[in-house]
Amino acid sequence: MNNKSLFIVALILIGLLVLSSSAFVVKETEKAVLLRFGEVVRTDYEPGLYFKMPLINQVRKFDARIQTVDSQPVRMLNSENKFMMVDSYAKYRITNVGRFFVATRGDERNAVRLLAEQINNRLRNQFGVRDLHEVVSGQRDELMADITKNLNETARKALGVEIIDVRVKRIDLPAEVSESVFQRMRAGRELEARDHRAKGQEASERIRAEADRQKVVIEAEAYRKAEELRGNGDAEAAKIYAEAFNNDPEFYRFSRSLTAYKESFGEKSDMLLLEPDSDFFRYLKDPEGK
Repeated sequence: MNNKSLFIVALILIGLLVLSSSAFVVKETEKAVLLRFGEVVRTDYEPGLYFKMPLINQVRKFDARIQTVDSQPVRMLNSENKFMMVDSYAKYRITNVGRFFVATRGDERNAVRLLAEQINNRLRNQFGVRDLHEVVSGQRDELMADITKNLNETARKALGVEIIDVRVKRIDLPAEVSESVFQRMRAGRELEARDHRAKGQEASERIRAEADRQKVVIEAEAYRKAEELRGNGDAEAAKIYAEAFNNDPEFYRFSRSLTAYKESFGEKSDMLLLEPDSDFFRYLKDPEGK
C-alpha cells in the first residue's frame, strides 16, 4: 500500500471519528440539552438524529419518563403534639429540561434531594395543623391533592419538572412512644370490656328477676285455677251426693257404710274399738240396717 492509499484511509478514519463524535440520537424516552462550553444553547429536541460541533458542544440526556422520589421516613409533629414517622413518595416528570439542568447542575440526585425536602416541608406544615385521625383517614386524600397542586407549581418554576402525585406510604408512631400508646389503647379496650360486662351482668340480673317474677305469677295463677277447679269439683260432688241422698237416703247410707268398711279394714292388722251397739256395724248385723 502506497502513501496515497494510507492517506485516504487515514482521512476516512478521521471522518468517521468526527462523524461519530458529532452525531447523537435522542430517543422517545429521553430529553436532551445541548451545551456550549457548559452553557445551555438548545433544549427543543424531538426524537431523532442530530449533529453537534465536536469539542465545542456537549449533549446531556435525561430520562423523560415518570420518575419516583422515595424519601426516607421523617419525624413530624401533629396538632395533638404527638410525633409521627411519615414515609412518603412522589412521582415527577421533566417538562423543561433546560431549567432542570441549570437547577440541578445536571445531577438527577440533586433533583431527588430538592424534591424530597420540598415534600417533607409541605407534609410537616399540613400535619402540624391536623390530628392523627385526619392525616390517616379523615382528610388524607384532600391533603395529598393540596400538597401535589402546591408542590407542582413550585417545582415547575424552580426545577422544570411536573409533579404527578404525592402519596404517604406509611404513618407510624416513634418507637419510644409506641409502647405507651399501645398501653393506653389496651387500657381503653379493657375499660370498654368491663363496661360491656357490667351492662351484660345488669341485663342478666334483670332478665333473671323478671323470669322469677313470672314464675311466681304463673304458679300462683295455676294454684288459683287448681283450687277453683277443686272447689267446683267438690261442690259438684256434694251436689251429686245430696241429690242421691234425697232420692234414696237408705241406699246412700248403705253405700257410705260399705266405703267406710273398706277404708277401715284395709289391712289384716287393722283394729277398731267400738261399742257393741254402735251404728257403724248396723248393716253387718241387719241387712236392712234397722
